[in-house]
Amino acid sequence: MDAYEADPDAGHERDEAGEAEVPPPDGPLPPPGPGPPVEGAAPDLASPEARRPELAALSLPYQIGAALVVAVVAVAAIAHLGMVFLHVAPSNTVSKEHARAIDDWIYPEFEQNWKLFAPNPLQQNIAVEVRADVRTADGGARTTGWYDLSALDGEAIDGNLLPSHTQQNELRRAWDFLLASHDAQNRPSGLRGVLAERYMRRIVVLRLDREDAAGPGGTIDRVQVRSRSTNVRPPEWSQEQVPEKPTYRVLPWWPVPDDEAPPEAAGPAGVTKADGS
Repeated sequence: MDAYEADPDAGHERDEAGEAEVPPPDGPLPPPGPGPPVEGAAPDLASPEARRPELAALSLPYQIGAALVVAVVAVAAIAHLGMVFLHVAPSNTVSKEHARAIDDWIYPEFEQNWKLFAPNPLQQNIAVEVRADVRTADGGARTTGWYDLSALDGEAIDGNLLPSHTQQNELRRAWDFLLASHDAQNRPSGLRGVLAERYMRRIVVLRLDREDAAGPGGTIDRVQVRSRSTNVRPPEWSQEQVPEKPTYRVLPWWPVPDDEAPPEAAGPAGVTKADGS
C-alpha cells in the first residue's frame, strides 16, 4: 500500500500559499435575490418598477389627455363599425330612418358592395360592349361593330402586377351604377339615372376614341351600349344544368353632345366637333 492510499488527505495541498478554507456560516442560508445594481446592465423586468404602467408614470394632466385620446379613438371606431354594419345589413327601421347619414358617412371612401347576411357571388360573366354611329370625313355615315370593352380591360390587366383602379373597376362600377338607377325598360329613375347615363356615355366615347373607332377625320354621332351575360359553368361534380347561350341587355342609342366629344376628334377639314364650326 502506497502513501496516498494510506492517507487520502496527504495529497491535498493548497493551490496558493496563505489561502485558507472558509467554513460554512452557521444557520440557514439566505434566499437568493437580486444583487447590487450593475452599471450598464438591463433592468430586471420582474421588478415592481419595471412592471409599473407607463401611463401611471405620467403627470395628471398628461394622463387626462391620454385618456381623452383613447376615448375619442374608441368612440370613432365604434361609430364607424356601426355605420358599416347598417350599410351592409338588410334594410331595417334604423337604416331607413338614418339612410342619409349612413350614405354620407360611407360614400365614397368606405363603400361595400357585398352583403353581410346573404352573400351572392356572381355566377355570370358580364361583358360591356359598345358600338357607334360615325360620320366620316367625306360626309358619309357608318355603324361600327361591337367593341368588347370588358375584354380590352382584361387584356390590359392580364400580366400587369400593378393594374390601375380605372382598369379594374371604372367600367364595371359604371355599369352597376347604370343598372341600379334604371328600370327594366332602361328608363332612368330620377337625377341619378340621368347622371349614370352621362357617366357611362362619357366612358364609352373616350374608349372608342382610344380605339380610333371613328377613323381619320371621323366623328362619333351616337353610341349604343349593351351587356352580354354568360353563365359560369358549374363544376364537373355538380348535377346543375345552366343554359350556355348568352343573354343581352341592349340600351337605346344615345346621341353624343358636342361638349362630350373628345377634343382631338376632328371632323371634315380638320375642324373639331366640339368647336361647332
